[in-house]
Amino acid sequence: MALINTQIKPFNATAFKQGEFVEVSDADLKGKWSIFFFYPADFTFVCPTELGDLADHYEEFTKRGVEIYSVSTDTHFTHKAWHDSSDTIGKIQYTMIGDPTGDITRNFEVMREGQGLADRGTFIVDPEGVIQAMEITAEGIGRDAEDLLRKVKAAQYVASHPGEVCPAAWKEGEATLAPSLDLVGKI
Repeated sequence: MALINTQIKPFNATAFKQGEFVEVSDADLKGKWSIFFFYPADFTFVCPTELGDLADHYEEFTKRGVEIYSVSTDTHFTHKAWHDSSDTIGKIQYTMIGDPTGDITRNFEVMREGQGLADRGTFIVDPEGVIQAMEITAEGIGRDAEDLLRKVKAAQYVASHPGEVCPAAWKEGEATLAPSLDLVGKI
């Protein structure tokens, strides 16, 4: 799990987005922030609550120049069927990538081998395609879109303010730190 500060691997996939099947590749990510949001399977229990939470906050992410890619090992056809049959999933406007071969899931090291399912993995990718943050949780632990948005804001702040870092529980507009010899032992 040494993916932080590494370049994402090349990929090509078919996805479902806003009523259409679309092709997505690593080249589509260049120049913008991205979130890869892996989840075990469509038509399950915790997954729709997470994806719905992301859908509720999608506009906030796009205002920050962030595109969301949800990924499971289901097909793009399954994503469409789920989108058409669930009110929660029906509100999703972001890209739902189908990864039936598991290649993308393996590239991000979240494949449960022997099960063919992804772990709950979240990755924040910068405009150069470099992974800046990641979170992996057990199957029963749902993620929070507001906390993910906070992490995106911190990653974007640090990227645009070299020499500064965001302390624990940092919120946009709060003080940051400039690591230096003067701060050693003072925090």
